[in-house]
Amino acid sequence: MAVGLVIVSHSERLAEGVVELAGQMASGQVRLAAAGGTDDGSLGTSLNKVLSAIDTVYSPDGVLVLVDLGSAGLVAEMALEQLPPDRRRHIILSEAPLVEGAVVAAVESSIGSSLDQVATTARTAMEMNKVATNQA
Repeated sequence: MAVGLVIVSHSERLAEGVVELAGQMASGQVRLAAAGGTDDGSLGTSLNKVLSAIDTVYSPDGVLVLVDLGSAGLVAEMALEQLPPDRRRHIILSEAPLVEGAVVAAVESSIGSSLDQVATTARTAMEMNKVATNQA
């Protein structure tokens, strides 16, 4: 198995697009789930969608949860609090940039890296982008 990724966004379409892009970059080797929008399809964040997405991609290898902004992070934190401690310890809530972080995290997960390494790579995504841009 590999580390799973959950993309939490206020927009269902944005979350699904990030999942699609990250999935392509990881050649379909990583479990990804989108948790975007509210239960009625409007903009916002749904606790139920976040919990369902975590459940969909969960494995003992871990889950990295990336969020877009503001209340998405709060809802993701509430979701983690509802999980049993034995599951919670295999999940990291990341402050990484949503798109760049998801793409590099998916690639890192696809090569079998640990949850901690996937999370570290996601957090440094913007730094890696700056280095690549400066070298071009």
